[in-house]
Amino acid sequence: MGIFSRFTDIVNSNINALLDKAEDPEKMVRLIIQEMEDTLVEVRSASAKTLASKKEIAAQVAKYEADASDWAAKAELALSKDREDLARAALQERKKSAEAATALNKELSAVDEQISKLQEEIGQLQEKLADAKARQKTILMRQKTVSSRLEVKRTLDSGKVDAAMGRFEQYERKIDDLESQVDAYDLGKKTLQDEFAELAADDKIDEELAALKAKLNKNKPAE
Repeated sequence: MGIFSRFTDIVNSNINALLDKAEDPEKMVRLIIQEMEDTLVEVRSASAKTLASKKEIAAQVAKYEADASDWAAKAELALSKDREDLARAALQERKKSAEAATALNKELSAVDEQISKLQEEIGQLQEKLADAKARQKTILMRQKTVSSRLEVKRTLDSGKVDAAMGRFEQYERKIDDLESQVDAYDLGKKTLQDEFAELAADDKIDEELAALKAKLNKNKPAE
């Protein structure tokens, strides 16, 4: 009964409900599958023993039926020799053998019923085991994905990301300060390009000044 009660518990169990209670879903799935595989081995072993018992009972039935036929033949022989006493004794033995065969046939029917139930239970367990193995990979993948998402959520909620971004901005400000310091060293120093640009600007001013003088002289009344 222990094998079958445990088998029933496994078949009727809700895998998802068990996983919800498990601290380690991956371990829980492996345990469920291992338990089902162990139970399947035990049920098959019990089935094999029951089949062996059936063969033994069937052999005994055949023996008792053969004995009954043999005693019936002996009873006929005894009557043919006018030995009614021996015929009566033979018929009594035939009755015993026939009754034993009948009793064993009833037991054989009960064994056949047990074997049928065992085969049905084995089929159910095999289906459940196949379903569990098919779902194992998906369940573990979902568990890992959820765990990763939970870790991300915990990181965001803990402020670690904000703190990291704050340090990043702080480094940017330090680089800006360093760049300003570098620019300050170059302040007031003329490059070669700057000096040529100034010469070009002076020539332009001289041209504009000469044009302005010419305009004024033109517009000045003669003395």
